Amino acid sequence: MSQQAHSGKTLEHFFCCGINHTISDTSTRSLYAIHHDQYQQLLNIAREKHLSELFVLSTCNRTEIYGFAPDARTLIALVGEVSRGGKELFEQIAYIYTGENAVHHLFLVGAGLDSQILGDYEIIGQVKAAVRFAKERGFLGSFTERLVNAVIQASKQIKNETSLSAGTVSVSFAAVQWLLQSVDDLTHKHILLVGAGKIGRSTCKNVIEYLNPAQVTLVNRTNETAAIFAREHRVQYAPYEQLPEQIRLADIILVATNADSPTLLPSHFADGKSKIVIDLSIPENVHPDVRQFTHVKTVNVDELSRYKDETIQRRQQAVPQAQAIIEKHQADFLCWYRMRRYTEVLRALKHKLNQIHHQEIRQLKDNISYDQLSARIIQKIIDQIACNLRKKNPEQSERYLQALQELLDLSFSPVENLVPDLSHPSSASERL
Repeated sequence: MSQQAHSGKTLEHFFCCGINHTISDTSTRSLYAIHHDQYQQLLNIAREKHLSELFVLSTCNRTEIYGFAPDARTLIALVGEVSRGGKELFEQIAYIYTGENAVHHLFLVGAGLDSQILGDYEIIGQVKAAVRFAKERGFLGSFTERLVNAVIQASKQIKNETSLSAGTVSVSFAAVQWLLQSVDDLTHKHILLVGAGKIGRSTCKNVIEYLNPAQVTLVNRTNETAAIFAREHRVQYAPYEQLPEQIRLADIILVATNADSPTLLPSHFADGKSKIVIDLSIPENVHPDVRQFTHVKTVNVDELSRYKDETIQRRQQAVPQAQAIIEKHQADFLCWYRMRRYTEVLRALKHKLNQIHHQEIRQLKDNISYDQLSARIIQKIIDQIACNLRKKNPEQSERYLQALQELLDLSFSPVENLVPDLSHPSSASERL
């Protein structure tokens, strides 16, 4: 099937291809992190390839592409073309879900059942943002829009009716919990937070609430953003140009930036002073060589995700209830999809019958009766069915005949050798 001809968007051509924390480490996921510019580039390439309905979900835990395509490799190639990791590696490690399995996976993702931290409710907001980006550029069709709305409704019901997302367990909160368990006398520590985006702001709030450190300093590439947030939460901020000096002064550094290349470099730690560095960024924003310093303890997202507490254990107990909610919403969505397919096929059938009717009308002779016209139209339909049945093998022909009998509620006595005679050009239709 050509890409141009692929306009039906049937379920068997809906795919999810991606990587997540279960099959790849932070450094690998960093290679396939898709930011806005890369997302736009991917959609531009998709349009050139005549693909019209897809979206990309890229978070610290995963990079996934959902959409309709002739095959999964077509979608994998899109991610490979715009990412630093390339196509070959992504094709080797990516999981592929097709049809109902792809639909089910998105429900799991939206509910937080497939997250590094079970029940992570922030993921549904990330799904919404990813889909909005695609919709604004004309890449959201009726199928994906309906699917995402169903996923959002399931996520909302799970949030309201189960304890799957109860308690505060995000990556930023996990970082604070790690510090509480690993560091003595936090109230006398100087904490530096680099980055004032969504994760950075959340981290800062958790640090203030749970750690009560002696000093918190915020540094952000946009100084005005840092200044506004610092005033609202009564913490200090420093201009981005002072980052090296602030790193030297800090005891604990939390990095939550979205830079494409490392923000914290080995040169920042040349003084030999003991420090703890927690990198909450994807791609990682602490240079890998920093780990070689014995005086610097580094922790990344993957290491934080292994930190479990009582909240996670309580969430585990809510998983069966969440799965039951997903099953209901997924069944409703698939029912809608099948009914839509029925409607499309019946509309096409009506169009075909109208074509036959108008063709016969154009060939109508003045002396032909209404009964003769009706008989001609009926025979035309029968001839086309018989012609197409002749192209099938006997087993297929039998299945189609049985389907016709059931769909049209036909009652008849089997005619001997009816199916075999379909191999002769006109014998079947002439006897009808």
